[in-house]
Amino acid sequence: MPYFAIKALHVIGFVCWFAGLFYIVRLFIYHIEAQGRPDGERRILQNQFLIMQRRLWYGITWPAMLITLIFGIWLLIEYNQWQLTWIYIKLGLVVVLVSYHLICGHIYQSIRAQSCTWTPARLRLWNEVATLLLVSIVFVAVYKNALSAFGALLGIFAFALLLLVAIRLYARLRYRP
Repeated sequence: MPYFAIKALHVIGFVCWFAGLFYIVRLFIYHIEAQGRPDGERRILQNQFLIMQRRLWYGITWPAMLITLIFGIWLLIEYNQWQLTWIYIKLGLVVVLVSYHLICGHIYQSIRAQSCTWTPARLRLWNEVATLLLVSIVFVAVYKNALSAFGALLGIFAFALLLLVAIRLYARLRYRP
């Protein structure tokens, strides 16, 4: 299979994986927030959210992760990019991303078991971890060898700090009377 086809499938998987990760955490937030609703409404909402979560998790998010990883590994092996520094930074971020994915799976299972201890505010913050990973992975992949390991880490840290400031400002505006 030609290089561009493999790369395109890797990028398509990546886009779908992130779409699933962003949306699943939003569904977790809505599910937890529904607990404050009257009993009948709460049951209807939470049952619907469980259906949506299951379909998204197993129908989109997991398959997209597998497609991303399979075609990413294929690119690495087929086009021998192991000697490049940027690939190790990207692989480190991918390990963090897979860990994020697995933690989302744990949250999903705890919601299904009605034992979730995550608050909506904590889940909103958790959702921003995916944003940080998305931006970091894309910048590392685009800038490739133009970035040093130190420069990449500095950029990730700066963006994380900027993201935290934006979250705090948004929280103040959101809860302002």
